[in-house]
Amino acid sequence: MAKVKKISGKTVFGLDIGTRSIVGTVGYKKGDEFYCLAQRIKEHETRSMLDGQIHDIGLVSETITEVKEELEKETGMELTEVCIAAAGRVLRTVTVKSELEFQESREVTVEDIYNLRSMAIEKAYEEFTSEEDAAMSFYCVGNSVIRYYMNKYPIGNPEGHKAGDIGADLIATFLPEDVIDGLYKAVELAGLRVASLTLEPIAAIQVAIPKNYRMLNLALVDVGAGTSDICITEDGSITAYGMIPLAGDSLTEIIAKECLVDFAGAEAIKRGLGEGEEVTYQDIIGLPQTIKSADLLKVLEPAIDRLAGEAAEKILELNGGKPVSAVFVVGGGGKIPGYTDKLAEKIGIQSQRSVLRGEEVMGNIIFSEEVKKDSTLVTPLGICLNYYEQNNNFIIVTFNEKRIKLYDNDKLSVVDAAMQADFSNELLFPRRGKELRFTVNRKARSVKGQLGEAAVIKIGGREANIYAPIHENDVIRVKESTEGAPGSMMISSLPEFRDIISVQVQEKRINVTKYARVNGVYQLPSYKIQPGDDIEVLDYCTVAQLLEFMDILLPEDKVILVNHKLADRETKVYENYLVSFVDRSELEAAEAEKLRAREEEKRRSMYETAGVPTEEDEEDADWEEAGDDEETAAEQEAEKETVKEVISNPITVMVNGYPVVLTGKMEYVFVDIFNFIEFDLSSPKGALVTTINGEQAQHLQVLKEGDVLEIRWENQGSAL
Repeated sequence: MAKVKKISGKTVFGLDIGTRSIVGTVGYKKGDEFYCLAQRIKEHETRSMLDGQIHDIGLVSETITEVKEELEKETGMELTEVCIAAAGRVLRTVTVKSELEFQESREVTVEDIYNLRSMAIEKAYEEFTSEEDAAMSFYCVGNSVIRYYMNKYPIGNPEGHKAGDIGADLIATFLPEDVIDGLYKAVELAGLRVASLTLEPIAAIQVAIPKNYRMLNLALVDVGAGTSDICITEDGSITAYGMIPLAGDSLTEIIAKECLVDFAGAEAIKRGLGEGEEVTYQDIIGLPQTIKSADLLKVLEPAIDRLAGEAAEKILELNGGKPVSAVFVVGGGGKIPGYTDKLAEKIGIQSQRSVLRGEEVMGNIIFSEEVKKDSTLVTPLGICLNYYEQNNNFIIVTFNEKRIKLYDNDKLSVVDAAMQADFSNELLFPRRGKELRFTVNRKARSVKGQLGEAAVIKIGGREANIYAPIHENDVIRVKESTEGAPGSMMISSLPEFRDIISVQVQEKRINVTKYARVNGVYQLPSYKIQPGDDIEVLDYCTVAQLLEFMDILLPEDKVILVNHKLADRETKVYENYLVSFVDRSELEAAEAEKLRAREEEKRRSMYETAGVPTEEDEEDADWEEAGDDEETAAEQEAEKETVKEVISNPITVMVNGYPVVLTGKMEYVFVDIFNFIEFDLSSPKGALVTTINGEQAQHLQVLKEGDVLEIRWENQGSAL
């Protein structure tokens, strides 16, 4: 065994388990530099991996063992822990927008932001899970907020601000359980334990795009053997991940057919392209062959065009339909001549802005061995560097008696375990009771339910909250939150009901509380509103309600006047109405006096029109004679008597079988009859029946000589 190399930092062992080969790297980080102590590459003897997916765990594990043993021999170290990366072939990435509204504007807390992110991750999980994936288990291996919003406007960090709502655009990445288990099983069979797991595009970006470049809108394309992994950066963060199941192997297969060689021979020919004008090889017959690089590239041109076209299409899709500023290409598949130029053309940027990244990005990498610094080393080195950026792996915890596996990013909390255990996010937070919906004066109204109790959480028997951190082998027990009481309100709490109706009663101003009808029925202020109720808050009260409110028992000899008009108990009383109570006899006397005055005024008017003085006028002044002789005076007296007779116009009608003479008016209507007969209307004895000549009488119907009238109480017969 070789002598142990001198190191001055924590050593890390990284494995890039690719479709064509496995690359092992051992090194350590000191300051900003990474010291690569040793690196070994071993190709799969068979196609035990396809498109970045392990198909034969045993064969892959054997290759891992060989790489590990060679590195142990070179470094003199025993390697027990390893950092690995998963290819994008099985990566699920979802970008979602989540919003959290508050009942009223208030300060945003860190708990609000955790809640917002949890909602977004759960939403992302629901969106990408399809029916065919229903039987599969997925793990969230990472999430990052692309952008926060406060009151619908973008903001860097809403914590501490006062807002009515907050939102976030979040990118979440998921891997199926079988992929994780396959990777873990392969390294475990090789005698290793996983120290951390990352995604290949995340690993590659550690080397290819330094943090100070990530403010720019850039794309990284890692062209491997089976997949091309893509990520987009902007505003200092990774904003999107993507993958196309097409990479270097698609070119190798064409070369194998064109040159009549096996797959390994075709790989060798592909690597030789661009290194000279010709490539020599031996075909499967054993004959030596030579082919011009330009001729072979012409054969490969349609495939290169397709490979670049699909990568460009995915980049544009991930970048919102617009070109990125530049593209960095890594991986062995990206070394094929013409690929970067074609990629730039398809995206719509200058060819100089699509470049292969290799030695120029390895300025901080110190190699102990002589190696060729090219694009194939970017991802293996990035896997090691990612260990220092994010030392994470999978941990096992027990959640409500169920053992679950979580991707540990050093920020795991109870809410992450709950999501992985399919424990609804809603059952962690206090739940609001059912909303009460109803209408008031035909306008929709609602009352929110009350908040229930939060979930009761214990970690190892100790009380905790949903944001409490969790660690390996923690035992978590969660009693789900409760739902609060449903929305509730009484009629008395309605804003419309709290108003009053102010009326004048006699000489006193009275403020009457409003009344309400629910579904057409009067209800008390203490009535508890029910779902779907149709409520009408009245802007008036009835006389009966007013009397009840004032606790007045009105005597029978009193009558009601509203705004000086005769009213009854059902008469409506509005704001500022005048209500008074008077004796019935006083009202009748007043009405009789008004009637007498009106009749007197009408009679006087008729006499004046005819030029005949009234009796009062005769008492006040002598009658002027028109002539000197008695004959003239007699004629004037006769004329006066004739006018009086015409004005009086007496007629005779039959009332209940008796004749009644009506006098004193030029014309008589039905109601005048009560001035000539005795009939008590003040004490009803049944339903009043009134007819003229057998037909129902109208109050103002004109009477004629000889009309036959009937006036009686229905159950008493004639009242005369």
